[in-house]
Amino acid sequence: MEFLPIFVAARGRHVVIVGDGQMADAKCRGVLKTSACVTVFADNPSEQTEAWARSGVITLRSGLPESRDFKDVAFVYAAHHSEQVNDQITVSAREEGALVNVLDRTDACDFITPAIVDRDPVVVAIGTEGSAPVLARQIKADIEAMLPADLGRFARLANAFRARVRALPEGLARRKFWRDAFKPERAVAGNSDEVIQQQFEALLERHIQLEPEQGSVAFVGAGPGDPELLTLKARRLIHEAEVIIYDRLVGKGVLELARREAKFINVGKQGFGTHVTQDVINEHLVREAQAGLKVVRLKGGDPSVFGRLDEELAALSEYGIESSVVPGITSASAGAASLKQSLTRRDRNSSITFMTAHDAKGYAEHDWRQLVRSGQALAIYMGRKSASFLQGRLLMAGADQDLVVTCVENISRPEERRFTTTLSSFAQRLDEDSWNGPLIIFVGMGQERRVEVSSVPTVKEATHGSY
Repeated sequence: MEFLPIFVAARGRHVVIVGDGQMADAKCRGVLKTSACVTVFADNPSEQTEAWARSGVITLRSGLPESRDFKDVAFVYAAHHSEQVNDQITVSAREEGALVNVLDRTDACDFITPAIVDRDPVVVAIGTEGSAPVLARQIKADIEAMLPADLGRFARLANAFRARVRALPEGLARRKFWRDAFKPERAVAGNSDEVIQQQFEALLERHIQLEPEQGSVAFVGAGPGDPELLTLKARRLIHEAEVIIYDRLVGKGVLELARREAKFINVGKQGFGTHVTQDVINEHLVREAQAGLKVVRLKGGDPSVFGRLDEELAALSEYGIESSVVPGITSASAGAASLKQSLTRRDRNSSITFMTAHDAKGYAEHDWRQLVRSGQALAIYMGRKSASFLQGRLLMAGADQDLVVTCVENISRPEERRFTTTLSSFAQRLDEDSWNGPLIIFVGMGQERRVEVSSVPTVKEATHGSY
């Protein structure tokens, strides 16, 4: 994001607009919605500009501004038909400390003016950083259709009622009141101010009588990273959460769905590395819930798949804290989808085993001979630093060295990448190219045509200290 989206106080500020025509009028029309002082420089002003000048809402001047005309000016719109003139205006205005918006040149702008949906004091700003103004207008039209015309009046009445809401305890109780107050059915066209005021009073009285809300924890599967793969319930809970406790593998786009005022606690773990202990994570969960807060425990993939869910549920149960579990798409399913394959196929594998490459003690041991039997495929989680160990164990158990292995990193994210090779070569390939992102390793399934077959390395049994 190149431009910081903010709302700036306009009262007492001076804005200069340089230029003629529709675009200059459009800039002026937007600024006149505020209480800023506006000066327009135009040699051929439109009828609208002249009308504004006659009514006294703007100051109209002919010619081009000089450097002194930008003194104490906050914002300048350079909307002249000449790019050379706009460049001169930009230099002069910046020398006086003004921020400049240059017509149709986003790269030269200090600020941009978004498309807005105006339900004063409710204002929705839509920006595309100048890349797609038509799209911004389409989004604006959609939002305008969603918001009642009298929403602004409703918001002003709510603001006047804020002092009365201080009768509720600060924090969760007040937020719950306002969530109920702003339900769509309360902003009904035709209701008088008195009726809406009475509705607020009745609602406040009901909330005063409510028992303090107990805290709770929702274990939410964040999926492989793409926020569009979240369930609807997961999105709602993330948005409502007052505390987000999240793992290392949770995608940035998923975290951005949370409210800005939410408290974020990073408890990310990394295999064989430094990490937050499980006891500390449990303490965070219990403490935040006991404070009466809505907590979302975000886990990459699905909470029930190698997510130590049971330990955290047990910790909450010990203190009588309410909890729920919302499943997510696990890496094996997302990886298969990315490969455009099914996890099982009659002529390839009749079963698939989800397994982890390491556990709390280090490398995880399994019944390796059972795992390499015919008709079996493996989906291996957390296998990056255990790749040599896995390779050695499977080969010693009798697996074919030419067995297809497909590794998929950063599944569903823009930086996703993959390769397909053989069991005898995949560990070497992982080491060579520094595959350090979230990884799923498929053994016995993958692309039909192998992308790469490396030379067969000498396989040595890995030890716990060789990762």
